[in-house]
Amino acid sequence: MKPDLLIRELEAGSDRGSALPRQVLRDVLKGARSVAEIDAMRVWRLSGLPEPLWNHQLRDENGEYIATPDGYFKEAALAWEIDSYDFHFAKKDYAKTLDRNARYAAAGIAVLQTLPSRLRSEPEAVARELRQAYEARCR
Repeated sequence: MKPDLLIRELEAGSDRGSALPRQVLRDVLKGARSVAEIDAMRVWRLSGLPEPLWNHQLRDENGEYIATPDGYFKEAALAWEIDSYDFHFAKKDYAKTLDRNARYAAAGIAVLQTLPSRLRSEPEAVARELRQAYEARCR
């Protein structure tokens, strides 16, 4: 079932016990592809920053692929990556992460990398880091 249909069903039913499912579905509709990205959206809300583009494919002026960051603050040229050990620590995956970060650097895009576990264990600290990175890029 599509998320927008589920939201309509929730809207038609009782509000009792539906706040969390409603928020998760809204986040999925905004582009969240994982639990970590839903957690990132929750932390972003704490930051007070404008909403980033979620999972938006970036290309350079020649149309060459740069990356698809979890969150991208266009006005600050800041990519936010939620990088887990599971998908970035193996030798091959680590090399891909370095290649990705090099493409960001070549395009003049700063990247803030965050461990998924910190989104839940230190949400305020991560929100502060995100805000500081954004503000530094805007200066």
